[in-house]
Amino acid sequence: MSKTQDLSKISKDLMLKEPYYGFFLIMLNKLWSNRLPTAGVSKNGINYQLAINPEFWDSLSNDHKMGLLKHELLHIAFNHLTTFSMFSNKRLANVAMDMEINQYIYKNWLPEGGIDIDNYQELNLDRKAGSRYYYDKLQQFKEDKKQNGSCGCDNMDDLLDNIENGNTPDHSTWEEFEDLPEAEKKLIEKQIQRILNEAKEQTIKKCGSIPGEMEDLIKIDEIIPAKFDWRGYLRRFTGTSTKVFTKKTRRKENIRFAGNPGLKIKMKQKILLAIDTSGSVSNSELMEFMNEIHHIYKTGTDVTILQCDTKITSIEEYKGNNQLEVHGRGGTEFNPVINYFNENIKEYTSMVYFTDGEAWTSVKPKGKILWVLSEQSNMNNELPGKVIKLEL
Repeated sequence: MSKTQDLSKISKDLMLKEPYYGFFLIMLNKLWSNRLPTAGVSKNGINYQLAINPEFWDSLSNDHKMGLLKHELLHIAFNHLTTFSMFSNKRLANVAMDMEINQYIYKNWLPEGGIDIDNYQELNLDRKAGSRYYYDKLQQFKEDKKQNGSCGCDNMDDLLDNIENGNTPDHSTWEEFEDLPEAEKKLIEKQIQRILNEAKEQTIKKCGSIPGEMEDLIKIDEIIPAKFDWRGYLRRFTGTSTKVFTKKTRRKENIRFAGNPGLKIKMKQKILLAIDTSGSVSNSELMEFMNEIHHIYKTGTDVTILQCDTKITSIEEYKGNNQLEVHGRGGTEFNPVINYFNENIKEYTSMVYFTDGEAWTSVKPKGKILWVLSEQSNMNNELPGKVIKLEL
């Protein structure tokens, strides 16, 4: 069997076991290349292509071949190639990104040497917390090892030594994305989003299930009672955060122009509601958030929803339609939202951030911010501002 035939067979096996990633894979250009020691993703116009070293491919079992393919697909889906330039230490970023995506791959699919978060249990790392979280943790462990001789975990010490010696996952093909204009990066991300949506449609047609990290539509069929007294709390919390609406009415005489309708003035609170759409936030948590947002909207509040994982992916007004097209599902970063809030402080003088709390921020908010953690999350009191947890 030729290598191309073998790749086709493994792709079909992936299609049977994980249809979504199988459909995703067949939409990408694939080639054999000796330039890479293993495999990698590179630029192909405004799209991506997958390159595989033929000798490395032959050395893998069938399960490891599927794991390799899914690994590279996750790098693409989580926009790692276009966000890689955000990290100053590229070696740490390489490891952090692999640490993130390998959690979505079956254990028996991970090739030998693949970075597995379970190898560092002494460090109590959060699961599916995003590449920025793991990057910051790796920096912390590196500093701890430098000062104390060990970070408290032998496996992590060995990993840090490998990073220091340059023995990190090979992402050399990503370098061509570093100096791309922002407009071209957005075009590439838009193209890959189109492919992801098409993969979803094909999966649904074949009665397959969409992976949680790739689910992009949350719909609430039944509104349940709010888990919090939003009307009372928002009145106390937001204070003078308002928007003025005027409406002509015949019931009120125009003082300046007799016979013309008067103006009815109504004050509405204007709040920015941010939703953490990272991979660590489950669909059930998103539904919980949307239910609470609907109750906030029903208080007469003017609601703008902002979605963010490692970056802001959507900003739109909420009109009470009880569904949310989810964008993101990558890592977790709070800084982009706080920066947006600070830059638009005159428009939004208060913000509510719905999240599982599995990250932190280095940016200080300039206005009032309320963090709302999901019922199943752990309390995080290190966040700047007020923090509440939704409970029955």
